[in-house]
Amino acid sequence: MIRPFLSLGTLLFAAQIALRVHAAEPAPFTASLLENDVLRLRVQHLTGDFAQQLLAAQPTNKLGGLILDLRSADGEKGAAPVPGGLLADKSFPLIILVDGQTRGTAAAWATDLRRAGSGILVGSTNFSGQARPDITVTVSSADEIKFLADPFYNPAPQKSPTPAATNEFLPFVDHTSEADLVRQRVKDGEEDDSATPRTAPAQPVIRDPALARAVDLVKALAALKQSRG
Repeated sequence: MIRPFLSLGTLLFAAQIALRVHAAEPAPFTASLLENDVLRLRVQHLTGDFAQQLLAAQPTNKLGGLILDLRSADGEKGAAPVPGGLLADKSFPLIILVDGQTRGTAAAWATDLRRAGSGILVGSTNFSGQARPDITVTVSSADEIKFLADPFYNPAPQKSPTPAATNEFLPFVDHTSEADLVRQRVKDGEEDDSATPRTAPAQPVIRDPALARAVDLVKALAALKQSRG
């Protein structure tokens, strides 16, 4: 039996909402806040009380977009919620992610949402739903499993061939950073320590191709809406 939603925590730069369940059961869905205002709902299993659970997980801050991630999702028969509430809000774009493992009720729900014009369908060409993805994304099954577990997962880089010729100008390039220059000026008495630039920590890069494409779409559509007033 699924236990009710319990807590909201922060992981890296994403606010992670987790439904606590029995260890033998998968969480029906998790919600993460990406890029500060893009809500990602990662659905694994649609249940009859999904609509109520979604309402409990709805953030109070203003959203820039919603990503409904139905990759590798299934669901109980008849569990797909009627479009409404957060999913029917036209003030921000809705992106629906699917793949070849989106099946049953989850696949039917993705198709219904797309046909109703509620969102943009993004996924692989082997999606079994009746609606074809508007934007296709190619990723290996092995990598997709890792991306679903961690959207910041960085695959091992491909070894590039040894270049035939090296850049002969490299030895003449000054690699001194701006911070090094400031420190040198402080040492020489020209400036104090307060002038040392401080660099904010970089946000982790979303390397999941489908999720990254969805976030880019949300940002582009939001910018387009602002330009049109």
